Amino acid sequence: MTVSELPTHMENKMRNLLAIGAQMGALLTPLANAQAAAQQPPKIEHPPGRMVEVNGTSLWVETEGKGEPLVVLVGGPSNSHVSMHPAFSALSDRFQVIYYDYRGRGRSTPAAPREVTFNGDVADLEGLRVALGLPRMHIYGFSYGGLVAQAYALTHPDRVGRLILANTLYSAEMWKLNHDNINAEIQRQYPEVWERIATLHAKGVRSSAPEMQELFAIHGPLIRWYNPDKAHLLWKEEGSVNKALYWEFVGDNIDFEVGGEVAKLPDFRHRLHELRMPTLIMAGRFDRALYPQLQMDFKRYCPQAKFVMLERSGSFGHVEEPETVIPLVRAFLDAQN
Repeated sequence: MTVSELPTHMENKMRNLLAIGAQMGALLTPLANAQAAAQQPPKIEHPPGRMVEVNGTSLWVETEGKGEPLVVLVGGPSNSHVSMHPAFSALSDRFQVIYYDYRGRGRSTPAAPREVTFNGDVADLEGLRVALGLPRMHIYGFSYGGLVAQAYALTHPDRVGRLILANTLYSAEMWKLNHDNINAEIQRQYPEVWERIATLHAKGVRSSAPEMQELFAIHGPLIRWYNPDKAHLLWKEEGSVNKALYWEFVGDNIDFEVGGEVAKLPDFRHRLHELRMPTLIMAGRFDRALYPQLQMDFKRYCPQAKFVMLERSGSFGHVEEPETVIPLVRAFLDAQN
């Protein structure tokens, strides 16, 4: 039945409703456009940067601000530093904030994946300190960067002023548990996806296979974020992930077994009590991969550290909860003064 086929009184009501609907649609369109615009990736503006010669290669280094140096170590063994922007710029009024791309990643000189090692990343951090002429430095290590930070602080304790570890790991075992937890969450929340993953795995398809990665991609919003709507705030750009290096570093079946450099990682738990410098450890309450029960091990093995649980964060506290993280870091670094 069309509007014209209705009785007159009903026809008038229907026309009025349609007119109201059209008006509401006109009102909602700008809101929908605004919401869509809000989901667009933010414009990326890097601080000034330059190449610095370190241990036979060149590392891309960016700095902003003046004062005591704070070196920010990115997470992800194949990532550029871009995901650490822009939160730490807020500290540049008081500190010289230093970001850099690890060997072979981002804008640093390319390197063959097999030439990149965990021990090499630790040695490059010391090489960078020397190249920049820094007697001492504060370190913020996020995720994989926290592993580098732990190794460096234990090896060069006199070169670290204050140490901050954020949503990090302490061993290859913890890295494996990270992936076990991801698998369990997918299995519980997306059983139809897990069924396809399990079928491919049973056929011998490795994690690095494109068809497997397409399925595993579903885990990011589910597992890494307190509020998945903020995922678009994580800065990315072309070349920010070296995928070939990633599979060499972690092993080509990392979702089921650790390999590559990850399998060689030290277990830092029984040495964390040796950290002599003031240490702050932060963890996200809603990180469902490196979940709080695992993070509490840091509190147990490093009792001298200040431990803070971020109540509105998943993995990326500096993205989801900068209003908490940055003041915490500022207060911690300023406490020495």
